[in-house]
Amino acid sequence: MPQLPAPAYPADVLARLETDGREIVARYPDSRSALLPLLHLVQSEEGHVTRTGMAFCAEFLGLTTAEVNAVATFYSMYRRKPSGDYQVGVCTNTLCAVMGGDQIFDELKEHLGVGNGETTEDGKVTLEHIECNAACDFAPVVMVNWEFFDNQTPASAKALVDDLRADRPVEPTRGARLCTFKDTARILAGFPDQRPGAVEESGGAGAASLAGLRLAKGESGPTRVVTQRSQSGDEAPGSPADKGAEHLSANDAGERTAASDPANPAEPVHKEGDK
Repeated sequence: MPQLPAPAYPADVLARLETDGREIVARYPDSRSALLPLLHLVQSEEGHVTRTGMAFCAEFLGLTTAEVNAVATFYSMYRRKPSGDYQVGVCTNTLCAVMGGDQIFDELKEHLGVGNGETTEDGKVTLEHIECNAACDFAPVVMVNWEFFDNQTPASAKALVDDLRADRPVEPTRGARLCTFKDTARILAGFPDQRPGAVEESGGAGAASLAGLRLAKGESGPTRVVTQRSQSGDEAPGSPADKGAEHLSANDAGERTAASDPANPAEPVHKEGDK
């Protein structure tokens, strides 16, 4: 049975998208190169890439719908079905998984009552497991609309999603303040970030990421504090939890072997010359 044509955008939406689309295309010597940001643009309109959005991209760029569909289905940042205001991604790649990411993901599924890629009934949160986001030194990491929430525990992750669903303000560990997924998609389309102070807050690498660079340059830094966790996965009392603290990975301690290996008790590593 042939598929019905995609419904058209309302006239006012179409006019707005065409204006923004011309601005995007003007950035490139070949209009075809504008497909990725144009897909982000239509995603910012409806919260996911619809058939209508793909048809608009194809017509606007002179491509076939098959060409647009091939790109939209290849990249995971393009959603193909309605999703929440907040995309909560739990890294379950190797290091984050070992450091507790798998447990966080499992407990969030139970806490929210959803599976991977599913959205809560209130339309606030879509939960998914994600691959490495190059933040291994802050494992385990949770991302919300691509903003970092470092050194998470099951308890802190559940508190985070509860705050999101209750519209309480949350602050990423690093980077700019949080915005909705639609707003994030528009920023990824290449339009100015309208969040107050976003440029100043965008920041850079955290202290843990820069430790190796300092050592390579022969620089010495302050004694590093390792975040300790209890058996339940929660941070121990007195752990640095505020944004201004030096957030370091719990696997950053100098040990000869894993403390979890009873056959090889861990012991501190002492450099030559240490007392």
